[in-house]
Amino acid sequence: MSEWLVLALAMAAACAVVLTIAVINNRRVGEDDDPTETPDVMEYMTMMIGVVYAIVLGLAIAGVWEGRGAAQESVRREAQALHEVVVRSEVWPDGVRRRITADVDAYVRHVVGPEWRAMAERGEVTAEGDALLHRVRRTVAAYRPADAHEAEAYQPLVDQVAAADDARSARADTAGETMPGVVWFGLVTGALTAVGLIFALQIRRTFRELLLAGLYSALIAFLLFLIWAIDAPFGRGVSATTEPFLHHFPHLGD
Repeated sequence: MSEWLVLALAMAAACAVVLTIAVINNRRVGEDDDPTETPDVMEYMTMMIGVVYAIVLGLAIAGVWEGRGAAQESVRREAQALHEVVVRSEVWPDGVRRRITADVDAYVRHVVGPEWRAMAERGEVTAEGDALLHRVRRTVAAYRPADAHEAEAYQPLVDQVAAADDARSARADTAGETMPGVVWFGLVTGALTAVGLIFALQIRRTFRELLLAGLYSALIAFLLFLIWAIDAPFGRGVSATTEPFLHHFPHLGD
């Protein structure tokens, strides 16, 4: 099922539940009930709870968005480092350069294909990816420069492979979900509380009040969905992309 379909259903369900409760609750109110008698302290508490929950939602969105940014940055650094490995190896003999290029291409092809799907489905990198990157490292480290000019490129190449390995480790660390279960419990409980407090103010069945109640509940449903969609940086609708790899290795995107 599409993530956007899930969002639409969640927002529609939130609106339907709130409006149904509002209509049923309104039918149970007696004729002598006066909604203006809501205590002032009740309005103050409702406002404060809404403000506190809005702050919590904002912090949660900022946290998962920062995690997504870190994941995308690790992809960019890894792709850039591998690109540098290929470019810097051009000063070495053609045979060595072709082996390095072939090893890097095999690794990148695996990352943007099977490994990316593994991160999306299981939140982890693959052992084959580790092996392919190790092969790149072994190919680079095994060459012995024939002269000073080739020797000048040796250490930078080794450093770039190490940088790619470090970026891969960072990508692996951010591959899974970042929000702990206890945080989700707080977010969902806070949402139910915030929406439930609508009825503490004795909402009526007027079009204006029902419209605002529906929009309020739909907004909270949308924000929770947004947090869920960003929470897995490689696995859902608002996720990191393979664009940095395909930018440096466009021939592998065909």
